[in-house]
Amino acid sequence: MKALLSTTYFGPIQWYQKLYRHETVEIEQWESFLKQTYRNRCLIATTQGIQALTVPIERGASQQIRDIRISDHGNWRHLHWNALVSAYGESPFFEYYQDDIRPFFEHRWDYLFDFNEAIREKMCELLDIQPKVGYTSAFANHGDRHHDLRDASITVPVPMIHDFREAINPKHPQPDPDFEPKPYYQVYQQKHGFLLNLSILDLLFNMGPEGIFYL
Repeated sequence: MKALLSTTYFGPIQWYQKLYRHETVEIEQWESFLKQTYRNRCLIATTQGIQALTVPIERGASQQIRDIRISDHGNWRHLHWNALVSAYGESPFFEYYQDDIRPFFEHRWDYLFDFNEAIREKMCELLDIQPKVGYTSAFANHGDRHHDLRDASITVPVPMIHDFREAINPKHPQPDPDFEPKPYYQVYQQKHGFLLNLSILDLLFNMGPEGIFYL
């Protein structure tokens, strides 16, 4: 079974669950960029509640996700890192993982897609998961998000493809019966209650190596 995903910036736990549970994963690289999505945004837990961290992008002629360039506007790398230190500095595993995460806010990537892929590879390494990941060769226009694609001219069906490109969305998430968030320790849980489906960083900094058991 294959999952079709959009690229993400320190994506939510739901996104990494798909990496872990599906036989293969394809990441869409030909779709148009959509604002206010996980493609350039992640959600973290702070003392004030949920905070969105957004990577600024340059607006150009092409809006295909693979061609989107990262902007240096607003000193965002410094701001994002400081936000993580403030939010998770007292979490059980921040000190353990900070040297792995800090370089993403010290070095520059030209393209958002490449930046996100570097993050994904590091997060998979830290979570100890080895997904089989490929990339779409053209825009995958599959219609329904959950379906079985079959070619009527052949007798052997192609693998079922679960399309989560729109379902995993911070503003308008769509039903996903396969995702049942399991509570885990969070720094501000007594103040805000358990916050669902935050960035994978929340799981990593709070649960460390045990994070894989929550996927």
